[in-house]
Amino acid sequence: MFDKLEGVEQRFNQLEKLLSEPEIVRDREAYEKYSIEHSELNKIVTVYRAYMQTALEIRESQELLRDTDPDIKELARNEIETLTKKQEDLEQQLQLLLMPKDPYDDKNVLLEIRAGTGGEEAGLFASDLFRMYCRYAETRRWKVEIMDQHMSGVGGLKEIIAMIHGSAAYSHLKYESGTHRVQRVPTTETQGRIHTSAVTVAVLPEAEDVEVSIDPGEIKVDVYRSTGPGGQSVNTTDSAVRITHLPSGLVVTCQDEKSQHKNKAKAMKVLRARLLDKMVQEQNDKRSEERKSQIGSGDRSERIRTYNFPQGRVTDHRIGLTLYKLESILQGNLDEIIHSLTNYYQTQLLQNVQVGNQSVKDQ
Repeated sequence: MFDKLEGVEQRFNQLEKLLSEPEIVRDREAYEKYSIEHSELNKIVTVYRAYMQTALEIRESQELLRDTDPDIKELARNEIETLTKKQEDLEQQLQLLLMPKDPYDDKNVLLEIRAGTGGEEAGLFASDLFRMYCRYAETRRWKVEIMDQHMSGVGGLKEIIAMIHGSAAYSHLKYESGTHRVQRVPTTETQGRIHTSAVTVAVLPEAEDVEVSIDPGEIKVDVYRSTGPGGQSVNTTDSAVRITHLPSGLVVTCQDEKSQHKNKAKAMKVLRARLLDKMVQEQNDKRSEERKSQIGSGDRSERIRTYNFPQGRVTDHRIGLTLYKLESILQGNLDEIIHSLTNYYQTQLLQNVQVGNQSVKDQ
């Protein structure tokens, strides 16, 4: 690992020199490419240098153990204990930083939210969740593009599909897939009883044409008249599009745009993302139970989170995290939850890798 880290630091120093050269500064494409690489390596190099500095301080403290003064020796022992713990933490950070990245982490996200059990109340909560993710996207300067939506009778959402365009959107939102449960008194409840409703969320990485090739002969395209909100085009032109992927049986509809061509293009994006997700799920299913436990985020039937309005509480059941910040979270302040989930799953993955490495050594 440390041989690799030395190589990373050498490349980082090389990039710093390149970024200061006038010809690179004038070449916008080269400068941007090197800047991105420099930024990515900076995270690793910063921790690596802190690790090396800590190792130096430990050696210096060990020298003090030879001192004849018992007070100095005691101080040195305490310092070594503190520095050793710090060094262990930094080493774990380095192991995480050097682990292979999820190949989809930098991709845009296809977000699908559907009302589940709970009738109209589930539809209203689906609307609340979509608003929460939109506000989170705003804080990160991401763009949200609605691909398709179906409203409920009281202003909620039966279903909404949106593309979120932004830097590393999938890496931030990939652990949001699953069943989100809400406990609150519905506006239609006259006796003040708390109801429990559920909404399912699916987060899929956007698929490029090169990743998922769709044979035109394997799809069936139907056009029909739009229904629901949409302006003058509703029920007057055949602008809505339904695409059926015959080999998989996947069906995608889109009617959000007034143009049939735009709806078809959006529907194809959704279809590609779903096919990519299907391929990934099938690959995961072929792996061992140990490998599937490392991923730990794909089961959308799993109840992952509860939003309890009477207590102002949000609980993520996967990591046992409870926050009494419900209103703030619904306003899009998701960083604390997302960071906790990311740290948990990265640590789980690292532990499984270490166990695997130890098993190989034992053999």
